[in-house]
Amino acid sequence: MLKMIPWIISVMVSMGAAEAEKEAGIRAPEEFPVVRELPDPFVMNTGERVSGKEQWPSRRKEIADLLLGYEYGHMPPAPDNLRAESVETKLTLEGKATATTFVLSMGPEPRFRMHCGLLAPATGGPKFPVIIAIDPVWQEHVIPTAAQVIERGYAFAGFIYHDVDNDNADRSDGVYPFYPGYDWATLAAWAWASMRLTDYLCTLDSIDTDHMVVTGHSRTGKAALLAGALDERIALTAPHGSGAGGSGSFRIQPKDVETLALITDPTRFHYWFHPRLAGFAGKEDRLPFDQHFLKALVAPRALLSLDARGDIWSNPYGTQQTNMAAAPVFEFLGAKEKIAMFCREGGHDMIPEDWAVLLDFADYLFKNAPRPAWADILPFPKAKRAYSWSMPK
Repeated sequence: MLKMIPWIISVMVSMGAAEAEKEAGIRAPEEFPVVRELPDPFVMNTGERVSGKEQWPSRRKEIADLLLGYEYGHMPPAPDNLRAESVETKLTLEGKATATTFVLSMGPEPRFRMHCGLLAPATGGPKFPVIIAIDPVWQEHVIPTAAQVIERGYAFAGFIYHDVDNDNADRSDGVYPFYPGYDWATLAAWAWASMRLTDYLCTLDSIDTDHMVVTGHSRTGKAALLAGALDERIALTAPHGSGAGGSGSFRIQPKDVETLALITDPTRFHYWFHPRLAGFAGKEDRLPFDQHFLKALVAPRALLSLDARGDIWSNPYGTQQTNMAAAPVFEFLGAKEKIAMFCREGGHDMIPEDWAVLLDFADYLFKNAPRPAWADILPFPKAKRAYSWSMPK
């Protein structure tokens, strides 16, 4: 087992793997009951059901512990020595925006560094709502999107996520050497890094910290959903085409979608997840959660799931089902209008239409704009809900 998961050996060095897992309350897949429908997020670990809002913080922590323990791995705390270095500022987008590039340094010596950037409208303000993308937003290939965001009056921030994890199974580079003893996988590392950029943005007078958005596409959409679920400073979480391990469902998998077995295959993207997740391949109905649990952590803040009908691999149907199953949590917490899904025609890419939709929903939440008509339309209107439980009365 240890040969399969080298990056968590240090966590278990003082005891055997089985003993360490037992100490942490970790159970093998076979020890969980079979639950074929989407599990009830309101059932606490004791078997008691949440009956009032005052119990939700405790249940929320239980859900987060489940997801980190079995799917994503555990992250280090926020460092207390975050600072910006190599700061450079210039006008861009024909003078419509100020672009600032900088390096965030943090962590124990030698410090971990990641390259970041922030574009902000050159006029208006003094504070701007901000969209945080797990992407280098100042680089040439993102400029058309940056122009669209700036035009709508939003700042746009991002970072080079390969500085954090180079999107492979190697744990000798990126952020990992600076934080030995944590069992976090790639998606958790990228999510953690987006939270550190958020830390920095919260120190700037130009940023409206009440109106922050996190987004990403595909693999970074998975990380964005995790970041938004855990970071309660984020007002709107908007993953795009995030599929398996993101907005999609592990249990509900129509033909030709990416399954748990496929995504955790040793020859593919197993390193995005904690090794324990792969043990549920072919046993998805024994998972003590599904991705609606992750979405439930966002409530009562806002969630917008973005997908495309032609992107079957990313399981847009399963995304609708997890949205439907997370909706009772939003309603329970008084945020019924803060969860929505948009599914356009087309394939696996994030195009200007998607950004326009995201900005429209942000305007609705932040600027008292009308609620978009699409927000009340299900992409698959004939789909029956995949659960039998209901919201506590």
